[in-house]
Amino acid sequence: MNMLSKMTAALVVASTVGLLAGQAHAAAFAAWQVTDVPFGDTLNIRKYPSNGSQKQAAYPNGMVLQMTGTCTGGVDLLNISHLPEWKQEQRVRYRWCQVWHDPAQNGHFVTGWVYGKYITPY
Repeated sequence: MNMLSKMTAALVVASTVGLLAGQAHAAAFAAWQVTDVPFGDTLNIRKYPSNGSQKQAAYPNGMVLQMTGTCTGGVDLLNISHLPEWKQEQRVRYRWCQVWHDPAQNGHFVTGWVYGKYITPY
């Protein structure tokens, strides 16, 4: 095999691995749904995991959110996804969990935080 063929083969392998790694990363999101927000109210998405943090957006009951998997207290949504739904809800109930969302609905996604009391696995 000549040098050009070896370089081409190496580039093909590298690009394939990169593509698969990107797909694996994208699939790492967990879908959770907004629930139990009082009638007429919405769930606030905050910039940081705190009630006093800047509000980025607000979503009503039923809205499906893309969760990054990270919650305060070391809870990882992907690690608890094998548990029954009620146990997952119990693990995040008093935690802040990170979401990936588009608050301006213009294609510019950012991370934000929601309080776990108001989300459930989708």
